[in-house]
Amino acid sequence: MGKKRVAVIGAGASGLPSIRHGLLYGADVTCFEASNDVGGLWRYKSHETNESSVMKTTVINTSKEMTAYSDFPPKENLANFMHNNEMLNYLKSYAEHHGLMTHIKLQHRVLNIERSKNYENDGTWKVTYQNPEGKTLEDVFDGVLVCSGHHAIPHWPTPFPGQKEFKGRIVHSHSYKDHKGYEDKVVVVVGIGNSGIDVAVEQSRIAKQVYLVTRRGTWLIPKLETRGLPFDVIMNTRFFSLYKLFPQSLLNSLVEYRINQRVDHDLYGRKPSHRVFSAHPSLNDELPNRIANGTVRIKPNIKKFDGFAVHFDDGTVVPHVDEVVMSTGFSFEFDLIEKGKLVPVTENEVDLFKYMFPVATSDHNSLCIIGLIQPFGSIMPVSEQQARVFYVNLYSDNSIIPKKSQMTEDVVHKKEAMAQQFVKSRRHTIQVDYIPYMDELAELIGCQVPILRTLFTDPILGLRLFFGPNAGYCYRLAGPFTWNGARNAILTIDERVRKATTTKPEPTNYTIPLLISSLILFAFIFFIV
Repeated sequence: MGKKRVAVIGAGASGLPSIRHGLLYGADVTCFEASNDVGGLWRYKSHETNESSVMKTTVINTSKEMTAYSDFPPKENLANFMHNNEMLNYLKSYAEHHGLMTHIKLQHRVLNIERSKNYENDGTWKVTYQNPEGKTLEDVFDGVLVCSGHHAIPHWPTPFPGQKEFKGRIVHSHSYKDHKGYEDKVVVVVGIGNSGIDVAVEQSRIAKQVYLVTRRGTWLIPKLETRGLPFDVIMNTRFFSLYKLFPQSLLNSLVEYRINQRVDHDLYGRKPSHRVFSAHPSLNDELPNRIANGTVRIKPNIKKFDGFAVHFDDGTVVPHVDEVVMSTGFSFEFDLIEKGKLVPVTENEVDLFKYMFPVATSDHNSLCIIGLIQPFGSIMPVSEQQARVFYVNLYSDNSIIPKKSQMTEDVVHKKEAMAQQFVKSRRHTIQVDYIPYMDELAELIGCQVPILRTLFTDPILGLRLFFGPNAGYCYRLAGPFTWNGARNAILTIDERVRKATTTKPEPTNYTIPLLISSLILFAFIFFIV
């Protein structure tokens, strides 16, 4: 079919595997990165920037094994929940190991992506970009993967009464870098998502007092589960996924009961009116302790600002507030693609088949968005799986993606399912369940996890595929470009998890206690039913 020329926009966590899998197909890949280094969101920026960024102390919310790319297991000595520095080093190591750096043009900013004059015949795209010298150039590509992320544009809600006259300082969490300058201040953090909780917990150690504002509360999921193991190593398994066999209301009640046994959400002022699976969860182990010692106090929504004072919906008033941090999420847009007309976005809602392909370009499907999802799990293996789908489709002459009418039906179905399960919010427009969504993509390209077959041909591996974590490696046992190291990577997950916290010899295989604890939990649910 000839060598395809492919453009990847962005060299972050979604862009890097998009380069990697293009190279596996022998594509001529060019990655355009506007900044001077790779890493995207995970490269901490101490200065104000329009790029996505993390706080100086940010730690990943998913464990290293569930975050890893499918052919690059993390080193055993890396923390299970990596600091952003470790995360960035992992991304750089991945790029170097697979020889990606020579395909990345740093300080090359893409200005526009549009269908070329020959698009109707060959599906090609014209990319206009600016080089480091400021010169504007153009090039034509057979395919384009947009990997620009969705954490770069701060969302500011409608101002509260008196907000513009507030005498303190108001910033968005996107601009919050570290604790410096907040010492001995009274701080209000608006928003109880992951960013808001992280800011509040950090501030609580040095501020005079922190107030964490929430309109509807949240269900707080601990990062550490049974025996101190990462929550997603236990929960993101095929075995645990059997919960979908139970009624949703019963499942919600069971999980809420388990969460409340750890920390009573009503007692700690965080209990929401919605059910636990009706909103994206917040992940944090430290907040309950900060509430218990009074350094963080939960408040309902803000009613108004008045000078330095902040009034709340429950009638309480904090007479003097120095700092307000708006942790109110982000917006995304695709003005880069034909000035936003090809992929319009309204309140973070967008029409994309499998959250990837614009329905408007179904004639070729040679452009896609990578990483525009909010999974119950890590985004990196999902982005990689999306890239694999794109390349299989590109090199099979658009044969695996259904017709436009079916693409539209899928988009509508997903929106309806989203509306049925989740609280209506700008936050719940790109939500996906990790295993079901990964399996959807796997079915398109024939890399389904071969559990039944493997139970007969390789029982040890088969049992791990069912009871163990459904890491990215599982999808490299079959399908295009299988990886010879996949089996070993799957069987040694427990070893790498253990060695992140201790150098002592392993006293027993984790498979047995993990299996026992899983069976006990499943039996508990079964007998209640």
